[in-house]
Amino acid sequence: MHGGTLTRADLGDVVHRRLGLSRAESAGLVERLLYHMCHALSEGENVKISGFGSFILRDKGERVGRNPKTGIEVPIAPRRVMTFRASQMMRDRIARG
Repeated sequence: MHGGTLTRADLGDVVHRRLGLSRAESAGLVERLLYHMCHALSEGENVKISGFGSFILRDKGERVGRNPKTGIEVPIAPRRVMTFRASQMMRDRIARG
């Protein structure tokens, strides 16, 4: 996990080692947590995890974009986007390295 990417399997392994659950139970716990987060976001709810950060939904209106290659203007449809805002605690931990 150092310098790489943290995966679902890595999270399940941490739960297995720290809580002593079976590997299957640990993987199931991680899957249920991610499912509930995804479900809340798909229903239009923001997700806030204290000490970690917030997943925030925003509706963007229609706007005009430009094809950088041709310069032709193209309408960009309205859409919903998700952003992540790290908590102050998380930002401090990242800054310390």
